[in-house]
Amino acid sequence: MHQPVTQQQWQQIKDFALHILCFSDIAATDCDLSQYIPHFQSWIDNGFHADLDYMHKHGSKRYTPQELVENTKSIIMVRLNYLPEKYPFKGIRKQLTTPSQIAKISYYAQGRDYHKLIRKKLTKLDDFIKSMFPQHNCRVFSDSAPVMEKPLAEKAGLGWIGKNSNLMDAKEGSFFFLGSLYSNIDFSRFSAPKQTEMCGSCKACIKACPTNAIVNNKVVDARRCISYLTIENKNEIPLEFRDQIGNRIYGCDDCQLVCPINVNAPKTAQRDFLTRSTLDQQALLMLFDWSETTFLKNTEGSAIRRIGYTAWLRNIAVALGNAPKGDEILAALKAKRIKINDHMLIEHIDWAIKKQMGK
Repeated sequence: MHQPVTQQQWQQIKDFALHILCFSDIAATDCDLSQYIPHFQSWIDNGFHADLDYMHKHGSKRYTPQELVENTKSIIMVRLNYLPEKYPFKGIRKQLTTPSQIAKISYYAQGRDYHKLIRKKLTKLDDFIKSMFPQHNCRVFSDSAPVMEKPLAEKAGLGWIGKNSNLMDAKEGSFFFLGSLYSNIDFSRFSAPKQTEMCGSCKACIKACPTNAIVNNKVVDARRCISYLTIENKNEIPLEFRDQIGNRIYGCDDCQLVCPINVNAPKTAQRDFLTRSTLDQQALLMLFDWSETTFLKNTEGSAIRRIGYTAWLRNIAVALGNAPKGDEILAALKAKRIKINDHMLIEHIDWAIKKQMGK
């Protein structure tokens, strides 16, 4: 048995995480997630996870950290801000509902893929802790395993889970990634003070959701969510949601963009998260014209690449159908249809052509 971790030792770890690795915040928690199990199980039982089988196939490992990583005594949680520009709150509601020929890509995907970056930082944090505690053994995760990141972060005091099911921080909003370190050392007493929920009676996120995916407080039906429909969904986008998708070709930030808590959301200090020029305010027609080779080149190291070229074109076809009518768009859709032989993609292009033709 090793001696309990002192406040001074934890402060060293915290300083390294915040000032050397440049995480936005860090805190720890114990492994008890029992209070979150009923909510999670209800979400699964209602089918709100869509076809994301990984959400339930690991069983109790998701909410029992010791089953996922043996000998886990505590979890260190970190967050890393990713907003690539000053928060665009002014006039945002009109922007979100105005038809456009400019592609809208979720902020988190406009720079480099966060998975590798956060894991790399967490590995360095692990090495630093090992230099202090040679007996330290852990596993690091960043949206890469059956880990209940938001409940763990809430327990650690890094925020509260808001009505849109995102973790919210009172000072810095919700535009951040989470990472976790499952440790065999007990750091649990170094949680931050529990944050008071500040959503109150506000329903801005619920009202702003284009597809009414926020079906209850802290409950999102993935089957209706544009982020799911344009990213995780590998099949046809249901007809009932295509109009509402607008020009969103990869993910959706609407519930975060209208949230008053996010008014003070800071611009990221991570250069890797800044928007790539090839994705910055680009015309839908230009992106639709990319060959698969160009798509792979321009999305190298990006989270966007993992959806594949076909889904990329599928999403843009829907957005072109929703764009203001124009001969150039109609011509591009017809030209692309001749070149492809994928049944799903053809169906979406045909839908877009009919939409452009007012049918």
